[in-house]
Amino acid sequence: MIKVGFIGVGKLGKDAAEVISEFYDVTGYDIRPVETPIKMEATLSKCVKGKDIIFVAVPTPHHPNYDGRSATSHLPPRDFDYSIAIDVIKEIDKRVDNESLIVLISTVLPGTVRRDISPLIKNSRFIYNPYLIAQGTVKWDMKNPEMIMIGTQDGSKTGDAELLSNFYQPILAKKTRVEIGTWEEVESMKIFYNTFITAKLCLVNMIQDTAMSLGHMNVDKVTEALKNSTDRIMGPKYMSAGLGDGGGCHPRDNIALREFSRRYNLGYDLFDSIMKSREQQALNIAKFMRKIGIRTEETICILGSGFKAGVNQLEGSPSLLVGHYLEQLGYKVEYDLIQLRNGEVVENENILNNELLTVFLLGWPEHFQSWPFPLGSTIVDVWRSFKPVKGLKVYHYGNTRNNQSCLISDN
Repeated sequence: MIKVGFIGVGKLGKDAAEVISEFYDVTGYDIRPVETPIKMEATLSKCVKGKDIIFVAVPTPHHPNYDGRSATSHLPPRDFDYSIAIDVIKEIDKRVDNESLIVLISTVLPGTVRRDISPLIKNSRFIYNPYLIAQGTVKWDMKNPEMIMIGTQDGSKTGDAELLSNFYQPILAKKTRVEIGTWEEVESMKIFYNTFITAKLCLVNMIQDTAMSLGHMNVDKVTEALKNSTDRIMGPKYMSAGLGDGGGCHPRDNIALREFSRRYNLGYDLFDSIMKSREQQALNIAKFMRKIGIRTEETICILGSGFKAGVNQLEGSPSLLVGHYLEQLGYKVEYDLIQLRNGEVVENENILNNELLTVFLLGWPEHFQSWPFPLGSTIVDVWRSFKPVKGLKVYHYGNTRNNQSCLISDN
């Protein structure tokens, strides 16, 4: 039977360890006395000696002023405190060898493991494996998680990732998806999962504030209608990163809600940050062209300038917003669609046979896979779906695995 050491048998760790102990030989350690049926050791050394897997469930706390029970938005932002996790993992690694797998389950910001944790691992092996558990339902959550998240140095799905995935199978009450990625990917899965919930609650509570400000409105009537909208709002759509929101409705609705927040004195403006984010994200894409060495004397052609795939409508186009920032950076920009003076949107016939155009930004890559790009052209695909083509230098924006600057093909 697999022998497990569990470090940090506290508010969340205790119940998690007890669930694991139903299936495996578990020994626990904590700096405080703990009432539990699990075998507990008095020292860290005894707890980790001879163990196959050692789970680390120690706190990564904020300063007490940042726990949310009082206002924090006026305070300077600050990271979690990783000192406990760092000290514990350092001490564990001193006492074990390569036969032991250290598994950190505590929440950390993206980038923390590679920067602060992995350099501590000298003798053992390591995986980042955060849990989706909540106080009061930990034991149920352990057996019924929405997903298992396993982070490895390079995102490998074999070796220790496979070992840990198989480890959880007897514990799970039903078939559960296992998401395996790099440390950074799994760190992001965990923390953005949590912040998605916060953002969702803030939007829902804004509807509540709207009801209180307007009158003649029951918030539950609105939220029930939205909750049952399982195609776009409560479903998988709009979960592919790429260009920003677009069209004649969404951006302007957010802009209008800024005025609504002011008019009814709600005391906050979510939509200021949302619209600033949309604009900054477009600017970041534009700046990437400079990062990969595109000179300002080169013309950048945007293919897919309509606001969404297959639509010749420029109103609210996120591609044009990127083009706006490219021009601010000093680039000349051409588009596959141009708008005539009478308002009609037509194809730009000048770009197809223009041999001087060798830099392309794909707004909607699926429409241009077979497009006759000149050999040696640079292609930046914001959606990461353009398949490599011999003779083209292709960058998949948003995929920086192995620090290759998104380059996927150049010959």
